[in-house]
Amino acid sequence: MRHTKIIAKLNLEQKCALLSGETVFTTRDFSEKGIPAITLSDGPNGVRKQAGAADHLGLNPSVPATCFPTSATVANSWDPALGEAIGEALGEEAAAQEVAVLLGPGLNIKRSPLCGRNFEYFSEDPFLSGKMAAGYVRGIQKNGIAACPKHFAANSQELRRMASDSILDERTLRELYLTGFEIVVKEAKPRTIMSSYNLINGTYANENEHLLKDILRRDWGFDGAVVTDWGGSNDHALGVKNGSTLEMPFPGGDAIRELKAAVEHGKISEADVDARLDELLELVLTTHAAVEKAPRTFDAEAHHALARRAASESVVLLQNEGGLLPLKVGERVAVVGDFAQTPRYQGAGSSAVNSIKVDSVLEQLAESGLQSVGFAPGFDRQGRPDDARKAEAVALARKADTVLLFLGLDEIKESEGIDRSDMKLAVNQLDLLEAISRVNPNVVVVLSAGASLETPWLKNCRALVYGALGGQAGAGAMLDVLTGKVCPGGKLAETWANAYHETPARAHFGGEGRTVEYRESLYVGYRYHQTAGIPAAFPFGYGLSYTSFEYSDLKAGPAGVTLTVTNTGSVAGAEIVQLYVAKPDAKIFRPAQELKGFAKVFLNPGESREVTIPLDDKAFRYWNVRTNHWEVEGGCYELRVGASCEDIRLRAVITVEGTAASNPYEGKDLLHYQTAEVRKITDAEFEALLGRPIPESKIKIDRNMTLGELSHGRSPLGWAASAVLGHLLRKSMENGKPDLNILFQYNMPLRALAKMTNGAVSMGMVDGIVMEAQGFWIIGLLRVAYEAIKNVILNAQLEKRLHQG
Repeated sequence: MRHTKIIAKLNLEQKCALLSGETVFTTRDFSEKGIPAITLSDGPNGVRKQAGAADHLGLNPSVPATCFPTSATVANSWDPALGEAIGEALGEEAAAQEVAVLLGPGLNIKRSPLCGRNFEYFSEDPFLSGKMAAGYVRGIQKNGIAACPKHFAANSQELRRMASDSILDERTLRELYLTGFEIVVKEAKPRTIMSSYNLINGTYANENEHLLKDILRRDWGFDGAVVTDWGGSNDHALGVKNGSTLEMPFPGGDAIRELKAAVEHGKISEADVDARLDELLELVLTTHAAVEKAPRTFDAEAHHALARRAASESVVLLQNEGGLLPLKVGERVAVVGDFAQTPRYQGAGSSAVNSIKVDSVLEQLAESGLQSVGFAPGFDRQGRPDDARKAEAVALARKADTVLLFLGLDEIKESEGIDRSDMKLAVNQLDLLEAISRVNPNVVVVLSAGASLETPWLKNCRALVYGALGGQAGAGAMLDVLTGKVCPGGKLAETWANAYHETPARAHFGGEGRTVEYRESLYVGYRYHQTAGIPAAFPFGYGLSYTSFEYSDLKAGPAGVTLTVTNTGSVAGAEIVQLYVAKPDAKIFRPAQELKGFAKVFLNPGESREVTIPLDDKAFRYWNVRTNHWEVEGGCYELRVGASCEDIRLRAVITVEGTAASNPYEGKDLLHYQTAEVRKITDAEFEALLGRPIPESKIKIDRNMTLGELSHGRSPLGWAASAVLGHLLRKSMENGKPDLNILFQYNMPLRALAKMTNGAVSMGMVDGIVMEAQGFWIIGLLRVAYEAIKNVILNAQLEKRLHQG
């Protein structure tokens, strides 16, 4: 232990108090014991330190900060060095605002395109996610503050996110959902990790011994602090015992009493508390010192310029028929679409940044060299039909050489707390596109969206440019690409399926009940599409350029590959060279190929450069559920080098020595896992993969029943509460602006009332509410009243004691 002298000065109650927050975003201040408080803040794509009353959803105003492109956007750059530069700027701004822990980046795997928070995550691929996140973490921590990668782990949907149970086999967990975190921990050494809300195979992530102790701390060597997601603690004592350091936000005195009693009754030991306290003190003392010495100002203009560069390097050119782009100087353009005037540049929820400034296409157009014939909003942002707007836009399109049509998802479609219902653009936007294409075929569609979309409308545009969510400087960056000042070099970090029904997790994403079955196993994104032979609209790693590249002279071995890349076009540009590993004769089922390396190289016209892509210890391994270790299947492997997962340019066959482990699936009927036909997985097959029965997915009247599920209880009060919440939620959706607070409450389990109310509600009060919901109406209400009075008295006594002695 590193801080035994300080720990020795504290009594058990004080130790327990330090392991939970004092306010929504600060730890406890015991300055008389030499322990200052520190501030934590949201910040995946910009610092969100709230100026007044704090809340975890971004509902109240925050201090102005640079809004960088979201992680989903920057992932398309495939450039960890760019992520590091953004991270360094984030760290500077955080320290300037006296923030010690920045809660990000998020690197959950994009299991389904409908996850409402996909804009906050990097990729469907763990290797790319891990490498990008490691860049961010290195940058954030350069000045001594802490990054906090999240949400650990298997947290891939917003519906019931605080109480859903992710059911998956160990191999899938290790290979897909943990590998990105493993890369971050080993390569960037984050000072903190945020545990996720959900359960994993029946145990909450924050108290999951296998996840936190066996894997994170023992296998990966993590010695930092684990922080709960806000309100994400279920059993605080078990969390402390199994490796969770800090419970946030401010659960109040009840959590302190719970932890103290757990020690006194032998549920956990005081040594468990001391171990977690030592982790917390290391975090608090080191980051506090870094914040104290950091300047209180930063170069906002330089950060804006970096945000613009990041956005431009992340733009993906998806279609460019006849070389319509880049646009020439003086070209007459009609600018159409509400997003050109009011940009959609970030997602909604706890990551929402109060941007220092926000560029719009209309404001930036004068500097582009293009000649505008006018602007028309074209459509209602929330999808309501508007024939007058459409007619105005069509008339304007007739006057132009080229139409720049800005389409995308509105704010209600992508938000923390709610998943998307489909992969479609609004009907009114598509109607406008079709109408414009009939009068002017030179249509460039510019898309603002944080996740993939169905694109059956491609025939109605000659060019399609994906800007994702480009941050506060995204508009200027997009114009730089459209006019050729920047050659597009971004490539997709996720597969764009032709239709949602062709995605692998469709039948087991969202839905009612407490469990989420990951029946698709390893087959997520391109791993599914390529192995099952399902064509994608735009494959993983895909992106066009204004120039062209040739690959040659491949040299390969188990340690990696070397090749020559030549710019054979007429403009300078960047190429992202991707290395996939395949084993066509594999005995143990696996995806057709997997990304195991990549490199980004910038070349002038005619320039050639030798590129080396190393392979690490993750290149050939698989998790063997029989030996409970990483193993390697020996034999021949293909190393495939390409410009996307579908555009393989060079191949080499190498021999790899195996570990001679037995086949863990021998004797099991896993036919559809062999063929990747995972939409046909039977209960028997999934149970064979899990090695245990599928758990029951049933709503229970207990502490983890959500407020929205009270309609399933036996209490008229519960029915009324559920009905009111449901009505308010539907009204907010109909108004085109989801109420994030209601969304959170609707999906919040009852026990979170004791975690999210600053100590006003105790777990005893929650148990009274549960009794009421179970039909013990009078007894339940009496218990709530009794426990409320008891809680007020005990909290007052506790606060007096904490700073005595």
